[in-house]
Formats: sequence, structure tokens, C-alpha cells
Amino acid sequence: MRVATDIGGTFTDLVYVNNNGEIGVAKSHTTPPYFEQGVIDVIGKSNIDVREIKTFIHGTTVIINALTERTGVKTGLITTKGFRDVLEIARGNRPDLFNVRYNKPKPFVERHLRQEIEERLNYKGEILTPLNKEQIKEIITYFKKEQVEAIAVSYLHAYVNPIHERETVTLIKELWPDVAVTASHEVTKEWREYERTSTAVLNSYVKPIAVSYVNKLDTKLHENRAESFNYIMQSNGGTTTFTQSKESPINMVESGPVAGIYGAAVLGEMIGEENIIAFDIGGTTAKCSLVNKGEVKVTTDYYIEKNERNAGYPIKIPVVDIVEIGNGGGSIAWIDEAGSLKVGPQSAGAVPGPVAYGQGGTEPTTTDANLLTGRLSKDNFDYKVDLETVKHAIEEKVAKHYNITVEEAALGIIRIANSNMLNALKLISVRKGHNPRDYTLVAFGGGGSMHAPALARDLGVKKVVVPVASSVFSAWGMLMTDLRHDYIQTHIKRLNKVDLDDLNKEWENLEKQALSQFNGEGIAKERVIFSRFADMRYLGQEHTVKVPVPNDKWTQETLNEVIRRFHELHEKSYTFKLEGSPTEIVNLHLTALGKIEKPTLQQLSGSSESADKALKEKRSVYFEETGWLETNIYNRSLLSPKVNIDGPAIVEETSASTVLYPGQSLTVDNYGNLIIDTGVE
Repeated sequence: MRVATDIGGTFTDLVYVNNNGEIGVAKSHTTPPYFEQGVIDVIGKSNIDVREIKTFIHGTTVIINALTERTGVKTGLITTKGFRDVLEIARGNRPDLFNVRYNKPKPFVERHLRQEIEERLNYKGEILTPLNKEQIKEIITYFKKEQVEAIAVSYLHAYVNPIHERETVTLIKELWPDVAVTASHEVTKEWREYERTSTAVLNSYVKPIAVSYVNKLDTKLHENRAESFNYIMQSNGGTTTFTQSKESPINMVESGPVAGIYGAAVLGEMIGEENIIAFDIGGTTAKCSLVNKGEVKVTTDYYIEKNERNAGYPIKIPVVDIVEIGNGGGSIAWIDEAGSLKVGPQSAGAVPGPVAYGQGGTEPTTTDANLLTGRLSKDNFDYKVDLETVKHAIEEKVAKHYNITVEEAALGIIRIANSNMLNALKLISVRKGHNPRDYTLVAFGGGGSMHAPALARDLGVKKVVVPVASSVFSAWGMLMTDLRHDYIQTHIKRLNKVDLDDLNKEWENLEKQALSQFNGEGIAKERVIFSRFADMRYLGQEHTVKVPVPNDKWTQETLNEVIRRFHELHEKSYTFKLEGSPTEIVNLHLTALGKIEKPTLQQLSGSSESADKALKEKRSVYFEETGWLETNIYNRSLLSPKVNIDGPAIVEETSASTVLYPGQSLTVDNYGNLIIDTGVE
């Protein structure tokens, strides 16, 4: 049996697939701060035998929460003399350009804990100034006195030659075995000292938290007699072992969300759709990402807490390219000073939650609006719902301001939320040169299927897929993942002057490093698959384009093909190409997958042309163009393959509803996925 668990803010989700390809799901409440107990609780709720679990995969928000809530440990930084303030200086580009009170983000390490040391390499990695080991001893004494719990080491040009960082880490471990240490080359070998230093610092900041959490979870699983192979989801869309995750926990910063994106790519492969827009709506946020020709885009230009007012903190690790906005089921509707209706980014969260929960919430949310317009049934909530209280909240906060009916106000909230989400979908499609008509929208999360049919129609997407277990789809995605490690090495060379033997040697070194790591994780060489990419640019440019390149030994013909691909991708990304201009490689990027045996999903038996047996009731639903319409409500679990439903209709399941608009239709495929024709020509 293969089991995946995903910790969310309110619920911990579980999905399992057994040897017969049968899928099972379970949900239980998240149990902060003892998150590992929530995992054990949901395993118990699923009624599976822990001893039958062969592979256990886990997604967690522990790392991102520790960063955003500032609950990591006191951290010190050792860096090259003259560079202690690199975290303070950061970058000169101000996101909030005309704000005279703008402040740069406060560094995670206070200045007195940022210590300099005499050592220096040049850009080729040659030693100019030897490492002063006596200064390291003095710094460690000071850090002990200041009760530091973790240390980051980041030296200039260590991405080319990490010799001084390695010597420093070795000495620290001799002098202070108990302290958590991160050297910058261990987490990234890309250039740019600010981003590299920030990544090393943030890894150290959360390392003791991660070690404690993973150890507690491992202990709990063993106490419950689990003998499984245990893995944790990483931000690059793959998994890693529990042991490795404790060394570089920063790679788990987007552990939960990316699993759904990867799951959408796997689902697309199963149903013959290689171009996917993955769309995940939760309680607080909506997230989307593009899968082009079956490839999930991964970037190292990742930031936390970055928005139009804040520069954020860079983390130079491979992360699935996601656009995230503050709109979800719990997003609060409010009116700004100019009298405009806004939805989000403030959220009612799990406590007190939407007004419908009856737990003390007084601000109307997207969930309340969907309930009032008939898209949600009050019978499907965990709480007893008082519709009159919900109506009163929307009337007082929205309807009275515009002198409109409560239903019109509720619909207005939904339309504003949809508009916000539509902008996010355009960011990852239209604005990056992709035509939405060439893509299929895969909708998941608690609110994905409720909003997706309307959004797809507005975006011009012809087909929407609502997968099985859509509300726990991120956990489903984890079931389908392989072990993955990314190896990125800065290697700046002009392609018209490149030494092919030198370049091929660099690729070979990266592959040897990958095979060595996978061997330590018990993955045989024949089960490792490589994909190569080169970050390239025109000479004189700042930005790069990630170009897929052949896995074979590079020749002159290879160079010509790589340059051709670069011109093509540059034009797609930036609307122009300079075919006569010199090009250069900036980074070599090797993706290594350790293939793990995955279950074959079982197709549903039987089929039916009629949906009558799944009809639960009829109720009035308020739609944009038509107002109130008598609408058929169906139970998803009773729908057979091949069944067809015409809109308007609603298909309900545990913790999710699919809203089908007039003019749209739905069929059920052999796996139980809902395939929606949006009516777009």
C-alpha cells in the first residue's frame, strides 16, 4: 500500500492506493503544535493497517510556517571579510517605488551575529587569502555565549570552489558537535552572493525545527509498527528521504502546494492531456501553475513574503513555478475607502471561519456567498448553519452599501473573487505567451471545482477536469511522485568560445554526484533518469531562459541545436529574439529522478447513460445572467462512467462541489474524473 498525507491549516488529508489500484481518502483535524499526531490520527481514521504501508509520503507546512511566523531558532552567520552586511544591503530594486517610508525586509540574522572571517577566493575559485581558522574558534566562542542554535556559512565564490566552507564546517563540528550548520554550497551552487547567503541562513534557521519534527514523525510511525519507506515532498515536485530532508529542510518550503501541480501533470498523462493549467483553491489562497507538454516548470527565482509592497526574502532552490493569491473560501469581502468591493487577501481562516460555521465569524466570505446563492448546501457543513445569520452579514456589510438585494451582493462577492483568480490564471498563461485554448484546466482543492467552470469560460479554456478526490488532490499527487534531486552549477561560458570537453566533464560530474546520492538512498543506477537544462541568455543580459538540452555528449551540432532552442524560447518569453547576437550559458541544471514503483489506478466498472440514480434533489441556484434557476443536484459517488449531465447542475462530494453553468455539460471518464465542456468555441 502507498500512502500520502498532507498537513493543512485546518485539516490533515490522507490518500492511499492499494495493490488493486483502489483509492481511499480520509481527513482529520490538524493538531498544532504536535502536527505528527494529526498524521497518526488520520491514518487511524482511514482504517488502514499501518503494517501494510510499503511507501509513506508526507507533505508539510512546518517549514513555511516557521519562516512566516518567525519561529525558527537563533542563527549566526559566518561570511567573508567585508560582506557581513550583504543581507542588509540586499538588492537595490524597490518594489514600492514611491513610498518614502519604505523599509527593506529585516534580516533573519541580527548584525552582531553576522561575523566576518579572513578568507578569499577569486571568481575562478582560486585561493587569494587562506582561511583564518583561529578566527573561527573565536566566533564559535562568541556564538556559544549568545546562545546561538544554528550557524550558516557563506563565503564569496564558494559556488565555484567550496574548499573554505568545507574546512569551516569541519572545524565547527569539532568544536561544537550539537549546533546545526549549513554551508551555502550544500544548498545551492548558483552565483549571486545575496541570494546564496539568504538561502543558507534560512536553511539553518529552520533546520533544528525540521530535525525535531521529522524525528517525532518517524518515532510515531515506528511506535505504531509501521515498517514503510518514508519520504517527504520537496518544492521541486519530487520526494526525498526523511534523512536527507533533515539536511536541507529549506527544500520543503512549498512541500504541500507543489504536490497538486505535479499530480495534475501525472493525471494529464493518464488521460491524454499534455497541456495543463493546474488550479488549486483552498481556504485562504488560490494557486495555479502551467504544465506545458507534460513538463512542470521549475524555477530558482523563488521568494517568500514578496508582494507589491515588500521585496521579500530570496531562496535559491528549485521550486515549482506557482502564482499564489490571497483568495480562497475564507477570504473576507470588504469595502475600501473609495467604496469599491474587495475580496481578500484577509481571511477568516479556520477560526473563527466564515459566518456559516457559526463559530463567531462576523465578516462575510466567499464561502458564505456560495452558500447563499445555492452553490453550497448547508447540509454538507460540519457545523449547524444558520442561513439568516449569513444573510444578515452580507446585507449589513455589502448589500446596504450599494442598495442591492442580498443575492446580488453575494453574487458580487463571487464575481470579484473570480476576477482576482482570473488575473492569477492570466499571469501564468496569456502573459507568458500561452493560449489558454490550447490547455485543459485541472481544478482541485476545496473550492477549485466550484469556481473553475466560470473561470475557464472567461479565460477561453474549452475543458475542465475535476479529478477524483479533488479536495485532497495534493496528497494524491504525492502518491505519484518519484525521488527527485536537482543539481545546479553556475558555469558561465560564451557558446562561441566554449570548450566542449570541459562542458561535457561538468555534466559528467553532476551525474556522478546524483548517482552517489541516490545510491545512498537505496536507488539503483538503472532506476535513475536524467534531464538536462541550461540557463542561457544573450551576452550583456541580466535574465536567463531555461532551455531543455540533450542528454548526450555535446558536439558542435548539439551547440547549434541548443542555440536554436534558446532563440525560440526567448521569443516566447520576451516577444523578441536576436539571432545574430552572441549567447552564453550561465547555469547547468541536471534533474535526476529516482524511479519508484507506482500503483496502477483501477478503472471504474460498469457504465450508464443515466444520472437519475445519483440525483439527490433539486434546489434554486442564483446564476449571473439568469437569476434563480431550478437546478439538479447530484451525488458524485453514485455517478457511473460515461454518464452525461447538462448544466445548470451541481455535483456534490465530501468537502467539494462542482458548479455546472447553463450551456455547459459534464461526462464521467473511466477513472471517475469529471470532464466538463465549458461551452467555449
